[in-house]
Amino acid sequence: MASNFAQRLIAWQKIHGRHDLPWQGGDAYQVWLSEIMLQQTQVATVIPYFQRFVASFPTIAALATASEEQVLTHWSGLGYYARGRNLHRTAQIISGQYGGEFPLQYEQILNLPGIGRSTAAAICTLAHHQRHAILDGNVKRLLARYCGIEGWSGNSEVVQRLWRKAEEMLPQQDIARYIQAQMDLGAMLCTRSKPKCGECPVRTDCVAYQSGRVGELPAPRPRKTVPERHGTFLLLMSGRDILLEKRAPQGIWGGLWCPPQLEEGQGDESDYLKRSGLAVSERITLDRFNHTFTHFKLNITPVLLRVENKPQRVQQPGSMWIDMEEALQGAIPTPVRKMLKTLQSGMR
Repeated sequence: MASNFAQRLIAWQKIHGRHDLPWQGGDAYQVWLSEIMLQQTQVATVIPYFQRFVASFPTIAALATASEEQVLTHWSGLGYYARGRNLHRTAQIISGQYGGEFPLQYEQILNLPGIGRSTAAAICTLAHHQRHAILDGNVKRLLARYCGIEGWSGNSEVVQRLWRKAEEMLPQQDIARYIQAQMDLGAMLCTRSKPKCGECPVRTDCVAYQSGRVGELPAPRPRKTVPERHGTFLLLMSGRDILLEKRAPQGIWGGLWCPPQLEEGQGDESDYLKRSGLAVSERITLDRFNHTFTHFKLNITPVLLRVENKPQRVQQPGSMWIDMEEALQGAIPTPVRKMLKTLQSGMR
């Protein structure tokens, strides 16, 4: 069954699969970069980010010698910013330990920051044509349906079963195309909703399709109540300049630039203004909005504060006054970009 499954996927991919993705045919660096960007992010979103990133950092050496600020600026908007920081760290490790050449061995790749089992395997197969199984979200869904594997695909026992199946079904040859076929089939036909089973090359012996359970497999993630937090962002403006602070490396938006944020129970804006030696001539509470992270929802209240006299020196360490237009080109998270664009449109 495994051999026949692989043959059908490979034949389908040659005709119907994706062949024009910008990282296809690239070296291990480009495969690695695309795999990291594609974690938690759709292909259509990734493509322009990938192209800009490679244009600015065409080699591992170029990425290693860039500043973290430059890397995060190019990552801004993709979310999950630890991925960008890990990319930078990994490039520096490869430059220092491997002479700037991406390592060839699976175990070496797996030991690099931000690279897990499936990502390491994808790099080995797509860049080096080594024989390894992968198990990204698309492949989990495909195998759960085809093999009739019950349960949520994030459960550790279910994951182990899926890994066993993924390894059992590996062909001996044409491994890179087979891996690409799995990803393509999961993304194009065996989708989470509205799968195109009528076009699937393995539907004749797909357990989920033959038993009418495509909509049930894999089981959805167990529902959890998402905790909520509340934060106030102080949009301190002096003319067209805004005050931004660099976040600590750890935590949400680590290393990015944001307006001062006040969380519940952590003081109020009058305390902040007093500590910063700032006097305000106008205060406007802007429309509230929320931003959802993996584990919680942040309810954001932006407050526009127009400063009477911008101090010559910033009182808070890690802060700077920066022109609005320049700030929008920098390493800022998506919700901050949204706030600044709203402010900018009101200033025209």
